[in-house]
Amino acid sequence: MFKSRILGAGHYVPERIVTNEDLSQLMNTSNEWIVERTGIQERRWYTPGVDTVTNMAAKASKLAMSRAGVSLGEIEFIIFATITPDYFLPGNGVLLQRELGMGTIGALDVRNACSGFIYSLSIADQFIKTGMYSKILVVGAEIQSSALDKSDEGRSSAVIFADGAGAVVLGRSEDAGLGVLSTHLHAEGAHAEELYCIAPSSSGKERISKELIDRGDFFLKMNGNAVFKHAVVRFMEVIQEALACNGIQKEEIDLLVPHQANLRISQYVQQKLELPDHKVFNNIMHLGNTTAATIPIALSQAWEQGKLKEGDLVCLAAFGSGFAWASALLRW
Repeated sequence: MFKSRILGAGHYVPERIVTNEDLSQLMNTSNEWIVERTGIQERRWYTPGVDTVTNMAAKASKLAMSRAGVSLGEIEFIIFATITPDYFLPGNGVLLQRELGMGTIGALDVRNACSGFIYSLSIADQFIKTGMYSKILVVGAEIQSSALDKSDEGRSSAVIFADGAGAVVLGRSEDAGLGVLSTHLHAEGAHAEELYCIAPSSSGKERISKELIDRGDFFLKMNGNAVFKHAVVRFMEVIQEALACNGIQKEEIDLLVPHQANLRISQYVQQKLELPDHKVFNNIMHLGNTTAATIPIALSQAWEQGKLKEGDLVCLAAFGSGFAWASALLRW
C-alpha cells in the first residue's frame, strides 16, 4: 500500500479588504463587538465580475503545483470542496479542470462545508493508498459574502464569513516516514439546521420565488451559541482520536492548523491541549472564515512563513455545518 504526502500548497484571496469599521456602516455593530466575539479584524470579500470560485481556485492551484514541482499533466484527479459553487450544477471540479486545461481527468465535488477540505484530503489519501492515482489536486474555495444577510438580523454570521481559495497537491510519498498518518471523519445530521442555507431547494414548490426571497431563505442561518458549544467538544474529541490512533502525545505536535471558524474556538482548543502560541496557526484575524478554504490557505501561509518544515508533525482539525467534523495527522 502506498502512502500519500502533501507536496505543495498554494492560496489566493480577493484584493478587497473589508474591515470591521466597514461593516459598522452596514449594520449595528462595532470593531470591539466583532473582535470580542470572533477575533476577526478584517476579511476579504470578492469583487463581482472579477473573482469567481473557479478562477480563485485556479490561482491557488497553480501556486500549489509550482511549489510542488508538479506540472498540469501530472495531475490525475481533482477533488474540489465548496458549498458555494459558481453554478447550481455542474460542480466546480469540472469548471476548474476546464479553467486549467486539464484534459479529461476526473473531478469530484465535496459539500461538507467547514470540514470539506479534510474530507477531501481523506478521499484523496485513499485513492493514493490503493494505487489508483499518484497525484491529486485537492482544493477548497468559497465565495460566502454574496450569501450573507448584511442587516442587523444577520450580523452574527455576516461578520464572520469571507472569501478565498486554497489548494494542495497530494502525491505518493517517496519517504515512508513522511505523509498522511491518518484521517478521521464524523457527522451528526441531527443538528443540520443549526448552520444552514435552505434555498435554493429542490424539494420546495419553487426553487426561486418572491416569498423565498422575502423570507430570507437564501441567506445563511446560524445558531452561533449551538455551533460554539458543539465545536469546542468535537474539536477536542477528533484531535485526541487522531493522536490516540497513532500513539502520539499532544506535546509532540509541531503545528496545529484548526479550521478558522472563530478565534475563540481555536484559543479554547489551544488552551485545552496546552500548546504554546508558536504551535498553533491562526489567520482568521485578517481573513475571516472562508469555510472549506481555511485550512489549505493556512497551510500555504504557514509554509510561506517558515512555520512548516519537513518532518514536522501537523494536526488538521475542522468542525462546521452538518454538523460534520474531521481531523488529519501528517508528517510534513
